[in-house]
Amino acid sequence: MTDMKPSPFGLLAELTYACPLHCAYCSNPLNLADYRDELSTADWQRVLREARDLGVLQLHLSGGEPLQRRDIVEIVRTGSELGMYTNLITSALGLSRRRAEELRAAGLDHVQISVQADEPATSDRIAGTRSFARKAEAARMVKELGWPLTVNVVLHRQNIDRIAEILRLAEELGADRLELANTQYYGWAWRNRDALLPGRGQIERAEQVVRSERERLPHMEIIHVLPDYYSQYPKACMGGWAQRQLTIAPNGDALPCPAAQSLPLPRESVRERPLARIWQESPLFEAFRGTDWMPEPCRSCSRRDVDFGGCRCQAFQLTGDAARTDPVCHLSPDRELVDQAVRAANASEETVRGELTPRLHPRDQR
Repeated sequence: MTDMKPSPFGLLAELTYACPLHCAYCSNPLNLADYRDELSTADWQRVLREARDLGVLQLHLSGGEPLQRRDIVEIVRTGSELGMYTNLITSALGLSRRRAEELRAAGLDHVQISVQADEPATSDRIAGTRSFARKAEAARMVKELGWPLTVNVVLHRQNIDRIAEILRLAEELGADRLELANTQYYGWAWRNRDALLPGRGQIERAEQVVRSERERLPHMEIIHVLPDYYSQYPKACMGGWAQRQLTIAPNGDALPCPAAQSLPLPRESVRERPLARIWQESPLFEAFRGTDWMPEPCRSCSRRDVDFGGCRCQAFQLTGDAARTDPVCHLSPDRELVDQAVRAANASEETVRGELTPRLHPRDQR
């Protein structure tokens, strides 16, 4: 019997890692200079055609800041013509009315705007540049032009206590959907973990606010993603390794998830092989697909087809071994690595711990 591979549902196209913001929780690679040789317009159009043939229905255009690509309109048009649902994930810096109208005409279906906090001074400090006013203006323009709007806020120690005010801001902007996602500790966020990881009290207070506001705002979809470090079980990262999602980095690297470039696995590039062969055959995508690779306690766990052993990138980040059980799991032999970080966060919950190292621009890395 032929071993049938699942078909991917979504493609995250990271068009560039260039970005006008300097967010200290950015999950993009630390070695940004290695990604300067970006795919051309024609390359991206070919990749989108191959992705659609593979079964992809949703195209998420991200970065960095995807609006820094001059060909963003052409890329959106190609995705739309292929019948994909197209979603722009943006800081909104660079979303002028002219550019927005061009994207609307090209068939863009949805806009997701990141906001760092609910008031200008804090938001601009976290973003590393003056941006709050332009984000708010762009969000209102998105609604005026008839797009569905998602507002995304990455939560951490320095803004989570303002969650009620953040919810009110999303309401004022007319957001259809609000994503409140606690920081994932990869890339720059890993470097800044001590200054970003909230205390348990902060998280519990935030949960109470979200529950209350969901009742008050039934017309707004509110997604609240709790931090892994405070969970008993890990999340099913990306719905399982190489099961439903894939990522293409700016240089053409094909990845099972956005953080997988950190893993010591063979590289795969859409410059060198068709996307279908990468998805179906490559050692990178096969490495943790399914459950055969699992060690104990995952192998005999009743949840192995629920969370798939958790996040491979988190396991590698914390233990140095991508095949270990995700240390977030309370059954993991490495859980103490997570507990140490949690204890440190709770020992000084009311203070900002440590100095943040802002994300650099690729041009700043020589």
